[in-house]
Order: sequence, then C-alpha cells, then structure tokens
Amino acid sequence: MKKLIIIPVYNEEKNIGNVVNGIKQHAPDFDYVVINDSSTDNTFETCKQNGITVINLPINLGIGGAVQTGYIFAYRNNYDIAVQVDGDGQHNPKYLNDLIRLIELGQADMVIGSRFIEKEGFQSTFLRRLGIKYFHRLLKLCSGINICDTTSGFRACNKPVMKYFATAYPEDYPEPESIMTLMREKFRIVEVPVRMEERKGGTSSIRALKSIYYMIKVTLAILIDRVKPNKRRLSQGDW
Repeated sequence: MKKLIIIPVYNEEKNIGNVVNGIKQHAPDFDYVVINDSSTDNTFETCKQNGITVINLPINLGIGGAVQTGYIFAYRNNYDIAVQVDGDGQHNPKYLNDLIRLIELGQADMVIGSRFIEKEGFQSTFLRRLGIKYFHRLLKLCSGINICDTTSGFRACNKPVMKYFATAYPEDYPEPESIMTLMREKFRIVEVPVRMEERKGGTSSIRALKSIYYMIKVTLAILIDRVKPNKRRLSQGDW
C-alpha cells in the first residue's frame, strides 16, 4: 500500500527537522509531506534547506485547512493510507505501523492513536485533559462511540475517508468534530494505544481564551452535525 504522512505545521522551525528525521528512521517505507500553513518564522526555509518535501500555503488557513490540503494531496496522488502527524514532536513515529495495521487488514476506516488507553507518556495538561474528557462524554452521548482521546491528531485513514476529508473537513479544532462526522457517515473508527511526548519547542496555538472559544464552537458543531442527514454514497464506483 502507498502510505503518506501529512505533517501540518505553523511556526515549527525548531521541531520539523527532528520530526522528519524520526520518520526516516522509524518509518522509511512511508512518504511524507509538510504542509506549511504560512508560518511567520523560518519553517519553510528550514524545510527547503534540509530537502524536506513541503507545500507552502500562501495564506494561513488554520489547522483544518492545512490538514485538508494534505488529504487532497494524498487522494489526488493515489495513496491508500494517509496518516496525520503533528509537527511539534509529540507524535512518536515508532507507532506508525501500529496505527495503520487495522486499516491494512480492512478492519477500520480510521485509527486514532490514544495516549489514554495505557496511560503512558505525556498525558497533556490538566485543563486539556478535562476538555478531552468532556468531548469523550459528548461524543459518546451523541454517537455511542467510546473514543478516549478525542483531540488526538495522531490519526490514520483509508482512501474512502481520505476522499471524504478532501471534500469536507472542519476548519477549526477539527478532531472531535470530524469523529462525529465520520460516525454519522457510518465509517469505522477505532483507537490504539500510543505513547506521546511533550512538545519539544515552540508554543501551542491554543491559549486560555481560545480554549473557551474551542469548547463552545466544537460543542455546537457536534450537536449540529448529529442531526445532519447521511450524505455518503457507498457505490463501489465512487472509490
């Protein structure tokens, strides 16, 4: 299977080199592409100087737009599996093959790497853990699915999900909302245990005030998505 790693980045000049080197060391059979979301630091220059494959967005689209760009690239270039890996060094490339195994076996459409199944490694900050638990309960109430790490960006998907995300993907803080969308569209989602690391450098884009906006916006988006009709077409020719 052709496998692509999508690495969305914004101001990650201190981390991107190590992220790519880790992929080359632990997952040499994966292709990768960095989506530089119009960084204001030297992220793009660092990629070019180190021969890193990069798509440079001319304007800042936010995390949703950057990730969707990666899914469009993956689908148009006929990849079978796409994996999202954050550019801050938190996602350990040692787990990439664990992440895609159930997709290769045809037992899942999306696999989410969860830090909370075995509770090893960096468990995020206290406030973020509260937010993650909140979305875990909200998604379970709305869809019946029991996803513990609802905000994990360490995710792999097959070609049907790739195609769906290439045409429809949430703009801001997309992980919980996209889980609800895939459940509504009857895709199969599972979690596997992974160990995550603490951010190696730089700062997170989500601050205190943004966290409040995040909670309200994503909650409303999930509730609205819950009542939307299923628009997916399952004819074999679509894929």
